Amino acid sequence: MQTTALILALFLFILGLLGTVLPVLPGAILIYAGMFLYGLMTKFSTLDTNFFLIQALILILILAIDFLSSAVGTRQFDGSKQAVWGAVIGTIFGIIFFGPFGVIIGPFLGAVIAELLRKPDLIQAVRVGFGTLIGFIGGTLLKFIIEIIMIIYFFIKI
Repeated sequence: MQTTALILALFLFILGLLGTVLPVLPGAILIYAGMFLYGLMTKFSTLDTNFFLIQALILILILAIDFLSSAVGTRQFDGSKQAVWGAVIGTIFGIIFFGPFGVIIGPFLGAVIAELLRKPDLIQAVRVGFGTLIGFIGGTLLKFIIEIIMIIYFFIKI
Protein backbone atom coordinates (compact mmCIF):
# COMPACT_ATOMS: atom_id res chain seq x y z
CA MET A 1 0.00 0.00 0.00
CA GLN A 2 2.86 2.37 0.81
CA THR A 3 4.41 1.83 -2.65
CA THR A 4 1.10 2.59 -4.38
CA ALA A 5 0.68 5.70 -2.23
CA LEU A 6 4.17 6.87 -3.13
CA ILE A 7 3.60 6.30 -6.86
CA LEU A 8 0.35 8.28 -6.75
CA ALA A 9 2.00 11.07 -4.76
CA LEU A 10 4.89 11.22 -7.24
CA PHE A 11 2.42 11.41 -10.11
CA LEU A 12 0.68 14.37 -8.47
CA PHE A 13 4.05 16.00 -7.71
CA ILE A 14 5.02 15.79 -11.39
CA LEU A 15 1.64 17.18 -12.47
CA GLY A 16 2.03 19.94 -9.90
CA LEU A 17 5.48 20.93 -11.12
CA LEU A 18 4.16 20.93 -14.69
CA GLY A 19 1.28 23.09 -13.48
CA THR A 20 3.73 25.70 -12.29
CA VAL A 21 4.82 26.37 -15.87
CA LEU A 22 1.60 25.30 -17.62
CA PRO A 23 -1.21 27.45 -16.26
CA VAL A 24 -3.79 24.74 -17.05
CA LEU A 25 -2.95 22.83 -13.86
CA PRO A 26 -3.05 24.13 -10.26
CA GLY A 27 0.60 23.36 -9.47
CA ALA A 28 1.06 23.80 -5.73
CA ILE A 29 -2.41 22.47 -4.96
CA LEU A 30 -1.63 19.22 -6.80
CA ILE A 31 1.62 18.85 -4.87
CA TYR A 32 -0.20 19.35 -1.57
CA ALA A 33 -2.90 16.90 -2.71
CA GLY A 34 -0.21 14.31 -3.44
CA MET A 35 1.12 14.67 0.09
CA PHE A 36 -2.34 14.48 1.60
CA LEU A 37 -3.25 11.43 -0.50
CA TYR A 38 -0.05 9.74 0.65
CA GLY A 39 -0.95 10.56 4.25
CA LEU A 40 -4.45 9.13 3.84
CA MET A 41 -3.25 5.96 2.16
CA THR A 42 -0.60 5.34 4.82
CA LYS A 43 -2.89 6.30 7.71
CA PHE A 44 -0.65 9.30 8.43
CA SER A 45 2.01 6.99 9.83
CA THR A 46 4.94 9.27 8.91
CA LEU A 47 3.29 12.63 8.23
CA ASP A 48 1.85 14.47 11.22
CA THR A 49 -0.32 17.54 11.72
CA ASN A 50 2.68 19.86 11.93
CA PHE A 51 3.89 18.65 8.54
CA PHE A 52 0.56 19.47 6.90
CA LEU A 53 0.29 22.85 8.67
CA ILE A 54 3.75 23.86 7.47
CA GLN A 55 2.96 22.69 3.94
CA ALA A 56 -0.38 24.57 4.02
CA LEU A 57 1.42 27.79 5.00
CA ILE A 58 3.87 27.26 2.16
CA LEU A 59 0.92 26.65 -0.19
CA ILE A 60 -0.62 29.98 0.87
CA LEU A 61 2.74 31.68 0.24
CA ILE A 62 2.86 30.20 -3.26
CA LEU A 63 -0.68 31.38 -4.00
CA ALA A 64 0.25 34.88 -2.80
CA ILE A 65 3.28 34.89 -5.08
CA ASP A 66 0.92 34.38 -8.03
CA PHE A 67 -0.78 37.70 -7.38
CA LEU A 68 2.17 39.69 -6.07
CA SER A 69 4.85 38.82 -8.63
CA SER A 70 3.20 40.71 -11.48
CA ALA A 71 2.60 43.72 -9.25
CA VAL A 72 6.24 43.79 -8.13
CA GLY A 73 7.44 43.60 -11.74
CA THR A 74 5.11 46.46 -12.63
CA ARG A 75 6.55 48.67 -9.89
CA GLN A 76 10.14 47.81 -10.82
CA PHE A 77 9.54 49.19 -14.32
CA ASP A 78 8.19 52.48 -12.96
CA GLY A 79 4.56 51.49 -13.23
CA SER A 80 2.07 53.60 -11.34
CA LYS A 81 -0.13 52.38 -8.51
CA GLN A 82 -2.92 52.23 -11.07
CA ALA A 83 -0.79 49.94 -13.27
CA VAL A 84 -0.17 47.64 -10.28
CA TRP A 85 -3.92 47.42 -9.67
CA GLY A 86 -4.43 47.01 -13.40
CA ALA A 87 -2.07 44.01 -13.34
CA VAL A 88 -3.92 42.44 -10.41
CA ILE A 89 -7.35 43.04 -11.94
CA GLY A 90 -6.02 41.96 -15.33
CA THR A 91 -4.92 38.66 -13.81
CA ILE A 92 -8.44 37.97 -12.57
CA PHE A 93 -10.13 39.00 -15.81
CA GLY A 94 -7.43 37.30 -17.87
CA ILE A 95 -8.16 33.95 -16.24
CA ILE A 96 -11.91 34.47 -16.78
CA PHE A 97 -11.70 35.52 -20.43
CA PHE A 98 -8.53 33.81 -21.70
CA GLY A 99 -8.52 30.68 -19.57
CA PRO A 100 -5.13 29.41 -18.45
CA PHE A 101 -3.23 31.78 -20.73
CA GLY A 102 -4.95 34.68 -19.03
CA VAL A 103 -2.37 34.42 -16.26
CA ILE A 104 0.15 35.79 -18.77
CA ILE A 105 -2.04 37.96 -21.02
CA GLY A 106 -4.24 39.47 -18.28
CA PRO A 107 -1.60 41.17 -16.12
CA PHE A 108 0.20 42.52 -19.19
CA LEU A 109 -2.97 44.02 -20.68
CA GLY A 110 -4.23 45.23 -17.30
CA ALA A 111 -1.00 47.09 -16.58
CA VAL A 112 -0.80 48.56 -20.09
CA ILE A 113 -4.43 49.73 -20.09
CA ALA A 114 -4.19 51.24 -16.60
CA GLU A 115 -0.95 53.01 -17.46
CA LEU A 116 -2.46 54.37 -20.70
CA LEU A 117 -5.51 55.65 -18.82
CA ARG A 118 -3.25 57.44 -16.38
CA LYS A 119 -0.87 58.89 -18.94
CA PRO A 120 -1.22 58.29 -22.70
CA ASP A 121 2.40 57.25 -23.32
CA LEU A 122 2.32 53.99 -25.27
CA ILE A 123 6.04 53.27 -24.95
CA GLN A 124 5.97 53.65 -21.16
CA ALA A 125 2.75 51.63 -20.91
CA VAL A 126 4.23 48.73 -22.91
CA ARG A 127 7.44 48.95 -20.84
CA VAL A 128 5.36 48.61 -17.68
CA GLY A 129 3.48 45.69 -19.29
CA PHE A 130 6.76 43.92 -19.96
CA GLY A 131 7.80 44.58 -16.37
CA THR A 132 4.64 42.78 -15.37
CA LEU A 133 5.63 39.79 -17.53
CA ILE A 134 9.12 39.75 -16.03
CA GLY A 135 7.55 39.77 -12.57
CA PHE A 136 5.33 36.87 -13.59
CA ILE A 137 8.31 34.86 -14.89
CA GLY A 138 10.30 35.62 -11.73
CA GLY A 139 7.33 34.58 -9.60
CA THR A 140 6.98 31.35 -11.56
CA LEU A 141 10.65 30.54 -10.98
CA LEU A 142 10.29 31.31 -7.26
CA LYS A 143 7.18 29.12 -6.99
CA PHE A 144 8.98 26.26 -8.75
CA ILE A 145 11.89 26.46 -6.29
CA ILE A 146 9.54 26.55 -3.29
CA GLU A 147 7.59 23.57 -4.64
CA ILE A 148 10.81 21.59 -5.01
CA ILE A 149 11.57 22.41 -1.36
CA MET A 150 8.07 21.20 -0.40
CA ILE A 151 8.73 17.89 -2.15
CA ILE A 152 12.19 17.50 -0.59
CA TYR A 153 10.65 18.14 2.86
CA PHE A 154 8.06 15.44 2.10
CA PHE A 155 10.79 12.90 1.34
CA ILE A 156 12.72 13.87 4.45
CA LYS A 157 9.60 13.24 6.56
CA ILE A 158 8.71 9.87 5.05
